[in-house]
Amino acid sequence: MSKPKVLIVTGYGVNCEAESEYAWKLAGAEPKRVHLNDLLDHPDQLEAFQIIMFIGGFSYGDHMTSGHVFALRIKHHMQAQLQKFIDDGKLILGVCNGFQVMTKMGLLPGLKGEYFEPKVSLMQNDCGTFQNFWCDIRFEADSPCVFTKGLGTIPLPIRHGEGKIFTLDSEWVEMLEAQGCAAARYVDTDNNPTQEFPANPNGSLNAIAGLCDPTGRIFGMMPHPEAYLFSENHPNWDKQKLANELPEQGLGLKLFTNAVNFINSES
Repeated sequence: MSKPKVLIVTGYGVNCEAESEYAWKLAGAEPKRVHLNDLLDHPDQLEAFQIIMFIGGFSYGDHMTSGHVFALRIKHHMQAQLQKFIDDGKLILGVCNGFQVMTKMGLLPGLKGEYFEPKVSLMQNDCGTFQNFWCDIRFEADSPCVFTKGLGTIPLPIRHGEGKIFTLDSEWVEMLEAQGCAAARYVDTDNNPTQEFPANPNGSLNAIAGLCDPTGRIFGMMPHPEAYLFSENHPNWDKQKLANELPEQGLGLKLFTNAVNFINSES
């Protein structure tokens, strides 16, 4: 069986390409880094891939809000090719700045099958400052999200200044909740969704940490699964080891493995 091919979009201030590439390799995929300019010059190369990943960082220095310029360049130069990629049932993952790019582009939440029409945004954290620490993330069991199946609650690092999911349209909030598009949430020590800082680092609407579209094939999240590939990545790995609670692998790897398994099952 051939390995699923993953396109990792790089350039202009995004900076998580190395760990993201390694995550896909560990999961059994064949990743390739492609600079944004090369992608825009040759958008038809999307045909060769089964998965696209928009990675974390600070694209264009977060000019005019995070992810905005990066999203506009992609939307206005290769919307038709991306729409075909979606129509073909392929997968798209965005992490942190990549998630911001996807919301600004309108890929998420993709309700009513409407892509490229932004309905939600990611805005400045309620605390007003950049945050960098680990949070507990609950992946909702009733979500159709391909990437999050069977994950339960796991700790993941966050590092962002604009991670608050927000919209003024209550109808869209009701729809995304009803269709399981709120695939990931910030939770407290009792595993309940919370608006309280620091468990919720940004005040995100309904404690949402990640969104998928109704098909479950397009997913974006603010926490960084690619930063938890090894058990020793966790800040308390030594205490986990003493308590015989150290996982064999970093728990973030499971998102990538889920995606690879899904593509292989469709082949």
